Amino acid sequence: MDKATRPYIICHMVPSVDGRIVTKGWKLPGSGLAEYESTAQTFRADAWIIGRVSMEPYAGKTRIPARKTREPIPRTDFIAKHDADSYAIALDPSGKLTWKSGSIDEEHVITVLTEKVSDDYLAFLQSKGVSYLFGGKTELNLERVVQKLRKDFGIKKLLLEGGGKINGSFLAADLIDELSLLFAPVADGSIGTPSLFDAKEGKGPARQLKLFSMEKRKGDMLWVRYKVKRG
Repeated sequence: MDKATRPYIICHMVPSVDGRIVTKGWKLPGSGLAEYESTAQTFRADAWIIGRVSMEPYAGKTRIPARKTREPIPRTDFIAKHDADSYAIALDPSGKLTWKSGSIDEEHVITVLTEKVSDDYLAFLQSKGVSYLFGGKTELNLERVVQKLRKDFGIKKLLLEGGGKINGSFLAADLIDELSLLFAPVADGSIGTPSLFDAKEGKGPARQLKLFSMEKRKGDMLWVRYKVKRG
């Protein structure tokens, strides 16, 4: 895919030295989160994207009312009225997030769905001022999604901050341009917990990387940046 038709995508994460990303139990100091946020801000990204489970605390909980009308809602993208210049994006194929509003800290919310979501849910999103994009009929086509983000919202730089499966899906689709890894001074040692990239069982979609930056940060953290090699 021509990169001019999609955002430049940076996967920014805090893994352990053995590549695990579930931080519960690591006992990281508050400075660890501060380092993550401060390094993320240096990218001056237009948007950040995560999955449904990670987005739930931001979305909140509310009731989805049943519509009074039976008129079907077309499966076309919806761009809510907003004046934001940065975006919070959720991958929510089945439409399970119950948004309290269409913004998170002044960032406009975009949710990415499949066409199998209900009309009640689409009407709910419209009422909350949440923009939505369709990424496929029953499964998300990430190439299509990121092209829409560039075309419809002008997003040129996107931070990917997902779980192992989402990051792995972007890796498999060859949509990651850069890795930004803020290694925590922790050896996790667990088996079966998510790692940076969990694309599929067996042999994965290996990508060659080129190191271009390495910097010691507070709290014995190490910030390492790679470009993904192509061609």
